[in-house]
Amino acid sequence: MQGHRLLIHTPMTEQRTNSTSNSAGLFTLALRLVVGWTYFSAFWRRVALENKLDPEVAGYIGEKFNHFLPHALGIKGLIEHLVSHPDQLWWAMVAFTIIEGVVGLLLMLGFFTRAMSVATFGLAMGILLGSGWIGTTCLDEWQIGILGVASGFTLFLTGSAVYSLDHWMMQRGLPVTRKRWFLWLGSGPIEAFTTRWKPVVFGGAMAIFFLTLFTNQVFHGGVWGTLHNKSVRPQLAIEAARMDNTGLTFTVQRVEGADVYGSFLIGMALLDDNGTPMLELTGDELATFPADRIHNHYVAKVRPGTHSMVLPLGAKADIHWADPRFNSLQGGGYTLLLTDISGATWKAEVAG
Repeated sequence: MQGHRLLIHTPMTEQRTNSTSNSAGLFTLALRLVVGWTYFSAFWRRVALENKLDPEVAGYIGEKFNHFLPHALGIKGLIEHLVSHPDQLWWAMVAFTIIEGVVGLLLMLGFFTRAMSVATFGLAMGILLGSGWIGTTCLDEWQIGILGVASGFTLFLTGSAVYSLDHWMMQRGLPVTRKRWFLWLGSGPIEAFTTRWKPVVFGGAMAIFFLTLFTNQVFHGGVWGTLHNKSVRPQLAIEAARMDNTGLTFTVQRVEGADVYGSFLIGMALLDDNGTPMLELTGDELATFPADRIHNHYVAKVRPGTHSMVLPLGAKADIHWADPRFNSLQGGGYTLLLTDISGATWKAEVAG
């Protein structure tokens, strides 16, 4: 009938469809193996090569997670809740590590490939939104996250072919492979992709491309305007600086700079309205600053170091600078000055 198209499924049509699906799954073999190892290796590093799940050791993954906090996009509240509750954070890090290990291993094996590709998409989205702004010399975490999102989408479309457990199960006609849902969770030709694949691919690709441009602009100004990298120089935010006759109390948070390198305070001073230092602490004095006068909010901790006070990325603390000389200071107009070893300084007005 004119105006209608009759689609006839023949053995030849089915054979061609299966051949196309097998070719696509075969062509993405390298992608499946590399992406799978990317996630499995995270589990391998934290559990087999080193113990990065111990909160008491250097390199604890929970502290690394704390580094994401200052500029996370959309999930900042979740991150802040976890890093404020160390017990919950530990369980979350254990679960996250196990999920990465399982997803990565099964993706390499090609077992329930499409389900693992959806999990890959979710893990990559978490990396992108949480740490896409981090990267000292390149846009490291953003690239890892956005490429993981694109890879997860691609592997969902193709599934896996030969050199996969999905293919092995289908070749042997295992009952599970005859279930309709297996095509959506495992591998094999999905009719919606074979008959209407162009809108599916185009729509998904455009959505991911928009996500690419959006996050590149938000995190780095990479589409228009001025490029910026929040991982190059340390930046501190000072809040609620208040002085009384017992001392000076303020809240400080490290919000920018390299995640693998702290900010090192070598100077803390109280300036009068002429900029003259009234009270000062040197680097050596900050290195011996009483730990009980530092109240940390998160698992990344502000602490006295060898020659300075160390502020890891994402760390936030209330600091009480006690000194009997504050009792002799009168009036207002005072300013708190913090000095980093790099020469950077930060100021905040002090309330009386």
